[in-house]
Amino acid sequence: MKKVFASIVVGLALACSVSAFAAAGDMGNMPMSGSSANKTSSTAANMSHGEVKKVDTSSGKLTIKHGPLENLGMEGMTMVFRVKEPSMISQVKAGDKIDFVAEDLNGALTVTKLQVQ
Repeated sequence: MKKVFASIVVGLALACSVSAFAAAGDMGNMPMSGSSANKTSSTAANMSHGEVKKVDTSSGKLTIKHGPLENLGMEGMTMVFRVKEPSMISQVKAGDKIDFVAEDLNGALTVTKLQVQ
């Protein structure tokens, strides 16, 4: 009788673990908050607004007075950013209103997307 009971318990445990594994496999198409695909799509939607205060062509940096940077958890302030692409520097001048995305790339805050308003 003990062997039958043990077999039933093991069988139920196996059935539960297999169904849990199968359910996890079906979640491959669901967006997860930590997935890179979700970050990419939310990055475009989460552009920050700012004003270019200074353009430093020689060092490839922009000084931007900006609102909150939600993806970095930062409040609005004025700070210096590197630019991901050198061509971004020629797109703006001091006083321009911009929408941009800043990311922490290798420890440096970097403008990765930029649109002049």
